[in-house]
Amino acid sequence: MHPLTAVLFDLDGTLLDTLDDLTASCNAALEAFRFPPRDREEVCRFVGHGVDRLIGRAAPKSATEADIAGMLKVFRNHYTLHHEDRTRPYDGVPEMLEMLRQRDCKLAIVSNKNDEYVKKLAGKFFDIEVAVGDQEGIPLKPAPDGVWKAMKSLGADTGHTLYVGDSEVDLQTARNAELPFLAVTWGFRNREELQAAGAVQFVNHPAEIVDFIRQWECGTIQ
Repeated sequence: MHPLTAVLFDLDGTLLDTLDDLTASCNAALEAFRFPPRDREEVCRFVGHGVDRLIGRAAPKSATEADIAGMLKVFRNHYTLHHEDRTRPYDGVPEMLEMLRQRDCKLAIVSNKNDEYVKKLAGKFFDIEVAVGDQEGIPLKPAPDGVWKAMKSLGADTGHTLYVGDSEVDLQTARNAELPFLAVTWGFRNREELQAAGAVQFVNHPAEIVDFIRQWECGTIQ
């Protein structure tokens, strides 16, 4: 096995629990058009493909294209003001990132969240400078373009880079970028859903990511 010298992370559901703030902004958009609200579990199933898909899934079947366009505007305005209200790192994530830094691992984030929020949250909570979100000219995951952009910024290559995420979108992104994938079980998809999507390697706590890298480099990962 080659040593893993760079680790790319998804953001929502992997490093940060953003679900309460996403749910609040989603429901602000629904309420503005007098549509029924969605609960946290429903919003959890809708996320992963960017805000357009989130609102499109949350809207009732009776919503028109004009309704959805208006809801997107309300969502973005609300989320701009409230995206840090209840968003927090998952327990153990800051410590895990510090352990990876001590191993001289290069770190980056690749997300389908708006690029402005990705960079702001990555800087505030993790001091990670290489962070790629939804931006013009870069297709959303599972397209590998964001991953390649992050790897170029890090000076990383496919033989020494790991992708860590919590969803089927992340799994397919890693496959498209030809990277090994490590699935976390504390995020927006459970282990059974990830297994059904084809994930093979799992961790149940952030500290296990460091253990996985050690085992990979020792050649004990099958």
